[in-house]
Amino acid sequence: MLATAGIVPRDDTAWNFEVKFDGIRAIGYITDELRILSRNDKNITAAWPELAALAPADPPFVVDGEIVALTADGRSSFEALQPRMHQRNPATIRALAAAIPATYLIFDLLHIGDRSLIELPYLQRRELLEQLDLRGPRWQVPPRLSGPGAAVVDQSRRLGLEGILCKRLDSPYLPGRRSPHWLKVKNIRDQEIVIVGWKPGAGRRAGHIGSLLMAVYTDAGELTCIGNVGTGFTQSALDDLAARLEPLQRKTPTTDADVPDVRWVEPRLVGEVSFSEWTGDGRLRHPSWRGLRLDKEPRQVKRELIRHARSGTP
Repeated sequence: MLATAGIVPRDDTAWNFEVKFDGIRAIGYITDELRILSRNDKNITAAWPELAALAPADPPFVVDGEIVALTADGRSSFEALQPRMHQRNPATIRALAAAIPATYLIFDLLHIGDRSLIELPYLQRRELLEQLDLRGPRWQVPPRLSGPGAAVVDQSRRLGLEGILCKRLDSPYLPGRRSPHWLKVKNIRDQEIVIVGWKPGAGRRAGHIGSLLMAVYTDAGELTCIGNVGTGFTQSALDDLAARLEPLQRKTPTTDADVPDVRWVEPRLVGEVSFSEWTGDGRLRHPSWRGLRLDKEPRQVKRELIRHARSGTP
């Protein structure tokens, strides 16, 4: 189930609030052993060995949560998680797990034993999850926060957090659907993007990537250009992007954008940027690179619109 970008609901009594963490969404299947699937249904279990001790479980259960790298003050750091997202070499994974340990923040219970829970209201699922008492060295259930919602989001801003999630107490779990019954209220504006090309750099970046050409899919299924991003990169990120984009090169434009000196690529890679605002012509103002999102499929990437809460039951 996916959240919709929105504002804090007016009716605080119908909602619970949670901290929005900045990591990798993951479904955990806890049976005789642990199996973890990313949002695009890829098995990523091997990348997170420090979570293996969640299993075995009797009865088995299925949970939803976020894999994060937590800083000393308890905030999640997507940048710290980046070196771990792309690794599949067992020795490298073990070394990174020791240096940058991940934590699985579990916020929903979807199945237990032979019973599916997705039709139950959020509050009941959450209470059942809390009864499991999932507290371990690298996993935990983050707390539910009571309203008023405006005070919760203000406090999250003062603490430097990404934002909060607002979840209707009576909402069922809707697999694969983006619903206004889960709202994400962000302190930092970000947007998933599809990389459709790159422009060569100058100066210190001469001969290398200077900026990436960004696009999103429209509701009609067409790619539309939303500008370039040329800041926020580390040298290792640029080297990794160059290696990944090299086999994706193509001679014809990926979109109908009239941009000179672009090296066009197949729209296979998804990234994430922060930005200040959308311009009137549909471009991102002051975008800054945050990292690749290998857990996302390109055709899922659309412009995020701010929506208001929907009243009434789902």
